Amino acid sequence: MSVGRAAFITLHACPLAAPGQGKSGGMNVYVRQLAAALGDMEMKIDIFTREHADVANRIETIGPNVRVIHLKAGEPDAHLEDLYALLPEFLAQLNVFREEEGLEYDVVHSHYWLSGWVGSRLAEAMAVPHVVTFHTLSLIKMQSRAGEVEQSERPVVEAEVMASADRIIAFSPHEKDAMSRLYNADAGKVSLVPCGVDLSVFRPLDQKAVRDRLGLNGEKILLYVGRVEPLKGLDLLVETADQMDSEGGVRLMVVGADVNGDREIDRVKQLAKERDLEDQIEFVGQVDHNELPLYYNAADVCVVPSYYESFGLVALESMACGTPVVATRVGGLSTIIQHGRTGYLKPWRCPDAFANSVEMIIANDGLQQSLGAAARKRAEGMGWDNVAAMMLEEYDMLTGQHASDDNKY
Repeated sequence: MSVGRAAFITLHACPLAAPGQGKSGGMNVYVRQLAAALGDMEMKIDIFTREHADVANRIETIGPNVRVIHLKAGEPDAHLEDLYALLPEFLAQLNVFREEEGLEYDVVHSHYWLSGWVGSRLAEAMAVPHVVTFHTLSLIKMQSRAGEVEQSERPVVEAEVMASADRIIAFSPHEKDAMSRLYNADAGKVSLVPCGVDLSVFRPLDQKAVRDRLGLNGEKILLYVGRVEPLKGLDLLVETADQMDSEGGVRLMVVGADVNGDREIDRVKQLAKERDLEDQIEFVGQVDHNELPLYYNAADVCVVPSYYESFGLVALESMACGTPVVATRVGGLSTIIQHGRTGYLKPWRCPDAFANSVEMIIANDGLQQSLGAAARKRAEGMGWDNVAAMMLEEYDMLTGQHASDDNKY
C-alpha cells in the first residue's frame, strides 16, 4: 500500500512564516520543504496550523499537491505558553474542516509536542498511523542549560505521545537515545530520518561578489544564523572573538531576530561592550530565507555555539554553501559535521577552544577551501529528495502494517 494523502500537524509554527521571526525557525523550514518534496513525489499533503495575525487566506496552496490550512483556535497573537489550553479547540476545528471536505488521510504526521497531542487523537479517530517528530524535547533542553524552564505539561505530553505513536522520527542517534533514556520510549518505534537542505538555494557563490553586494570590506567574517535566545549561546561567540588575535580584524554578523523582544540582544550587546567589541558585532536582524545563502557565502566561518540542537539546520545550510562550521558537540550537530573534515566540533563551551579552531580556519586559505569543499560534498547527500524518500518509506511500512492488521479482523 502506498501512502496517498497525509495530514501534517504543525499547530504553533506556520510553514509560511519567515524563519527568524518570533518562534519561527528550522522547524518551519523542515515542514515546508519535506511537504514540498513529498508533493513532488505525487503525495497529497495538507498542513494544519493555527490562524495567526498575518494570514492572507485560510487555505494556501504552496506547491504541487501541498496546501496550508489555517484553523482558528484562540486569539491569533496568543503566546506559545497559552496554546496548550487551545488544543481541544484546534482539534475540533480540524475535524469540522475534514468533515466539510470529506477528507480521509492515510497517515498523520505531527511536529512538536503540542501538535503531537492533536495528531494522536486525530489518528486514533481515523484509525490510521500516527508519526511524530518532536524537533526539540523539553527534558533535553532543561538538562542542556541551567535556567531553562518549560511548562509543566510538556514533558508529560511528550511521554504520552511517544507511548501511543506508531513511529517516532529522531534526527540523530543522540536524540533517539535520549527518548529511550529520559522518556522510556520504545526504541523499536524510533526511526532515524535526518533533516534536509535545499541544494539549489544553498550553494557556493563567489565570495567577493557576495561581499560587495552586502557592503563588506576585507575583514574576516564570523557568522551566526538563528533565533536570538539564551539557548543558542551567542555569548560564547562574543567571548570567542575576544580571544582572537586576527591582524585584518574580525566582524561578527548575527542574522536572526530576538524572540524576547530585544532582551537577549541587549544582553549580548552589553557583553560585547564590556569586551570592547561593540564596533565589531552587527545585528543584521531577520533575513529572507532565500537571502541567507549570501551571508553563508560571505562568511569565513559559521559558528553554532548552541547549548542544544536537535539537528542543527544552520550548520547544514552553511555546509551546503561551502562554508566550514565550528560548533558545540551537542545534539544532532555531530551527525552533520565531520570533525576535522567539514569543520570542527568542540566538546565543551570554551572560548579558547572555539577561538583556536576559528583562527586555524581563517588563517589558512587552503584549509578553509578544503573544509568548505568537503562540507558541500557532505551536504549533497542530504537533499530534500533523499529525506522525503526515507520518510515515504516509513509511511509505507506503517500503512502496510495497518492494512495487514485490519485484515485480521
